[in-house]
Amino acid sequence: MEYNKEIKNRLKRIEGQIKGVLGMMELGKDCKSVVAQLSAARNAIDRAIALIVSSNLEHCLRESLGKGEKAVELLVKSR
Repeated sequence: MEYNKEIKNRLKRIEGQIKGVLGMMELGKDCKSVVAQLSAARNAIDRAIALIVSSNLEHCLRESLGKGEKAVELLVKSR
């Protein structure tokens, strides 16, 4: 399966967010700011998962069914 440039760029931004959170922690930033940034990263990851699943849904479902997995399990894992 191929992943387009858009999803790879999203993941690179998420990587940057996580590195930013680590930097905030090293600088002793307050927990409210750290949690806000972690929450933003989590939301970005959720959106990336949704994009991957939606753009590759048919392929993912066929692959899962071929392995004997239930299609619903794939969708549940994605959430």
